[in-house]
Amino acid sequence: MEKIPMTRGGYDRMGEELKELKSVQRPAVIKAIAEAREQGDLSENAEYHAAREKQSFIEGRISELEDKISRADVIDVAHLAANKDIKFGATVGLIDEDTEDKVTYQLVGQDEADIKKGLLSITSPLGRALINKKVKDSVEINTPGGTKVYEVVKVVYK
Repeated sequence: MEKIPMTRGGYDRMGEELKELKSVQRPAVIKAIAEAREQGDLSENAEYHAAREKQSFIEGRISELEDKISRADVIDVAHLAANKDIKFGATVGLIDEDTEDKVTYQLVGQDEADIKKGLLSITSPLGRALINKKVKDSVEINTPGGTKVYEVVKVVYK
């Protein structure tokens, strides 16, 4: 059984989502199905079919989350604070060497990545390129829009 690297925050978010699905959404969809059944003919009942579809999604997501949580390898980022180079869990400040734009990302597991929240997957091209780099190192990545070069300006473990 392959372990899934995860930060404490990612693990906790998955646990909260699982709790929400089991204690709120699952009972609500069961109730919606029961109410739709009371309306009679199920073959033309759109509410019934929509509720069954939602139930299928919820049950699938519950199974997926239970599997990921059972295989989670929660990495305590605070213990990595002595590292000067970039590893899993590091929060990294970068400057685009062409545009001078500044960005900050935390390197996280694939399942908790959300670029809009600054959570960059360690398996992404940029995530892989950052591993073992230090402050003042340059990182070059090929993107669909061309080559991008970033300078590492900050490495923090929090």
